[in-house]
Amino acid sequence: MKNTLVKSKTLRGAIAVLLLVGGAASAGATELLNSSYDVSRELFAALNPPFEQQWAAQNNGDKLEVKQSHAGSSKQALAILQGLKADVVTYNQVTDVQILHDRGNLIPADWQSRLPNHSSPFYSTMAFLVRKGNPKNIHTWDDLTRSDVKLVFPNPKTSGNGRYTYLGAWGAFNLEDGNNQAQTREKMARLIKNVEVFDIGGRGATTTFVDRGLGDVLISFESEVDNIRKQYGADKYEVIVPPVDILAEFPVAWVDKNVEKKGTEKAAKAYLNYLWSPEAQKIITRFSYRVYDKKVMEQAKGQFPPTKLFKVEDQFGGWPQVMKTHFDTGGELDKLIAQGHQ
Repeated sequence: MKNTLVKSKTLRGAIAVLLLVGGAASAGATELLNSSYDVSRELFAALNPPFEQQWAAQNNGDKLEVKQSHAGSSKQALAILQGLKADVVTYNQVTDVQILHDRGNLIPADWQSRLPNHSSPFYSTMAFLVRKGNPKNIHTWDDLTRSDVKLVFPNPKTSGNGRYTYLGAWGAFNLEDGNNQAQTREKMARLIKNVEVFDIGGRGATTTFVDRGLGDVLISFESEVDNIRKQYGADKYEVIVPPVDILAEFPVAWVDKNVEKKGTEKAAKAYLNYLWSPEAQKIITRFSYRVYDKKVMEQAKGQFPPTKLFKVEDQFGGWPQVMKTHFDTGGELDKLIAQGHQ
């Protein structure tokens, strides 16, 4: 089953494309639209067919088709607020799901309590993709502040991927510096100054680093950089997971107002619950995501380097505070960018 790629110059164009493709669904099939983040295409291309088969087996042969919409997670959430009729969301940041409640009242305030692990079926962290031989000798977040290192990662304003990168660096510096905010800001200023390209989303950053050959280090989710290395050749790239890193949760939710109108609530709930099944958890680890199923994780532990993970809530006080302090207009990120241009 092919994923529907939403990559349009305007959100209206993206919605129009999806509506057009949606009309091509198999006759009589229940159709779900999964709005997901930029670099999850391959993951859901592997997850969707087994679920479709499971649904048919458990529902007297009734057909179901899962369609995909992909872009930066914040952009995806905005598209839903503007009318995209997604049944479920599978994002890479809590705030991009929460906004569906805060600004659209499309989901309830307690959406995180409806599924296990705060509605996060898997998690990841940030990793560095470097060229073979690691010519710049990159191992830690501190190494990314050197003046001879050029970085590529998504814009934290438009991408959950980018926000986790920014917060991963800030949190690691803060722990290392004993909560010395002046030192942390100084290191962050050097890191931001080293960014060669701020792409809109994670897949764009991959294209910049791999296809255009820009930058010394691509920073992205561990799952993404592992898959890039597999796709483009272990003889060309190496993956570095720093010793201190951020816990990146991947929250999911069914969009209550949409599924109620479309009559897809049962299928949407079944789809998301499927993500916690042993079968799905095994598939998820094949794409280098870490999972909560202990048996599955034990079988896959050899592929995940050890690292000390910290939570956003522990270092920054929670996502609402993070968004206001760091990513609002005039916040810490804007100040750091301005400082780098001086």
